[in-house]
Amino acid sequence: MQALERAFVAANRWALIALLAAMACIVFANVALRYLTNDSLVWAEEIARYLMIWLTFLGAGLVLRFGGHIAIENLHDVLPGRAGRWLRAAIVAALLVFFAVMAWQGAAYASLMRFQTTAATGISFGWVYLAMPLGFVLMIVHLLLVARRYVLERQVLSSDEIDAVTASSL
Repeated sequence: MQALERAFVAANRWALIALLAAMACIVFANVALRYLTNDSLVWAEEIARYLMIWLTFLGAGLVLRFGGHIAIENLHDVLPGRAGRWLRAAIVAALLVFFAVMAWQGAAYASLMRFQTTAATGISFGWVYLAMPLGFVLMIVHLLLVARRYVLERQVLSSDEIDAVTASSL
């Protein structure tokens, strides 16, 4: 199971790396063309914006996994062991419900917008808004993968992951 989880996290990371690299190359090419030729790519800003939207939603699950979202932990600090675990279990349940509702609504919104097209490229807005349900489904998967550890130990990273993140940030 851990190998499957590592592969899932790695695939999510590589997808983000590819999206960020594409966005950076497009923006760099557009800026270079603007200054070197006095002309720019008409679609570059639009595509970069949509890639940023995809980055945001696809990356939210990894940020959740590493505890990077805003959290208010004062109540965790004052509650004794069992009450703290119940609170964390309730938080996980509430997040699962919220993520499921948002995935459902995001899919409905993407479906609703599929006939409207973007200005510069003419692609369907459904493809742009598909990032929302896909991102929330990924958040559900990431949350389920760390939920047990979060509820029982109040940590979202394993000790190996903490060591890997610490080593890579040095």
